[in-house]
Amino acid sequence: MSKPVETPHIKPKEGTHFAPVVLMPGDPLRAKFIAENYLENPVLVNDVRNMLGFTGTYEGKEVSVMGSGMGIPSISLYVHELYSFFGVETVIRVGSAGGLAEDVKLRDVVIAMSASTNSTILDAINVPGIIAPTADYELVELAVGAAKELGARYKVGNVFSSDYFYHPNDTINEKLRSYGVLAVEMEAAGLFLEAKRCQKKALAVMTVSDHIFTGEALSAEDRQESFREMMEISLKTAVRSM
Repeated sequence: MSKPVETPHIKPKEGTHFAPVVLMPGDPLRAKFIAENYLENPVLVNDVRNMLGFTGTYEGKEVSVMGSGMGIPSISLYVHELYSFFGVETVIRVGSAGGLAEDVKLRDVVIAMSASTNSTILDAINVPGIIAPTADYELVELAVGAAKELGARYKVGNVFSSDYFYHPNDTINEKLRSYGVLAVEMEAAGLFLEAKRCQKKALAVMTVSDHIFTGEALSAEDRQESFREMMEISLKTAVRSM
C-alpha cells in the first residue's frame, strides 16, 4: 500500500483530500469560518502549523478552503504544493485590500486581472525583462458574471502586491494611483506567478476594507457583510469553473 502524498507543510488527514478548486484567505481562522458558514459537510484536511484546510461542497460540487498566511513567500509555498502534489487545478485568493483609485470605494469588490509587485520573486525567473503576473481570463470572466448576477459593485484591473504592510515611503501610493492601480494587497502576484509556473489557474477577489487616501475603514460588522458578497462571487466562480 503506497504512502499517502504529503509535504512538509501539508499532510491530509486519513481519508480526506483537496478539491480541484481551493479558496485561499490569508488567515487560517478565516478559512475555518468559510468552511463552517459557506460549505456543506466540511471536513478538516490539513492542520500542519495550524494552516487549516477544509473540503466540503457548495451547490453540490466539492470546494476546498485553506489559509495561505501573509505575503508572497507564504502563499507561493502553499499553492506550489497544492498545484504540484495534491491535484489542485485552481486557486482563488479571497480577502481584503486597501483602495487606491479614486473611483474605488469601501465595500467594492476588486477582481484582479493582473498584479504588479515590489517583490523580488520575479528575479528567480531570470528572463530579460519582467513576466507580468496575470489571472486566468476564464476565471475573471466568471467572477464578473457572478458579480453582475449578485448586483455587486465591482472593479476589474491591476492591483499591487506589496512586500510591505508598513511601507517606509508613503509617496509610492501616489505613483501607483497615477498608473491606475486599483488597490494594494500582499499575495496576488505570487499566486499568479506560481499558477503560470505550474500551468494551472488562479484568481484573486478582494473586498475593499479601507482606503489609503481617504482614511475610511469598515467596522468589523461592515467587513463581515461585505465579505459575504465577495465570498458568494468567489464560490460561484469556483463551481462554475469545474
